[in-house]
Amino acid sequence: MPVRKVRSLQEMEDSLWHEPGTPALWRAIRRVWSFAARTCPQRFPPGVYKHRSIEEAQRLREVWEEENFRELWRGRGMKPEDVGR
Repeated sequence: MPVRKVRSLQEMEDSLWHEPGTPALWRAIRRVWSFAARTCPQRFPPGVYKHRSIEEAQRLREVWEEENFRELWRGRGMKPEDVGR
């Protein structure tokens, strides 16, 4: 990534954004998603799930997120219970 000199905060903020629909925006999105997939992969069971309520769907999602969290720390050689100690 190139180093840029800026004279104001506004100039710096403007340099961080890509115009909608430009190829640079799509490349930036692809890089961010690729980085996220490598550093913290998310796994969800395939298929379509029907739920009787939003709360039931949320509980299932929480189970999946908890498993993803545990897998992340197992992959780093730590027990999830020891995180934050």
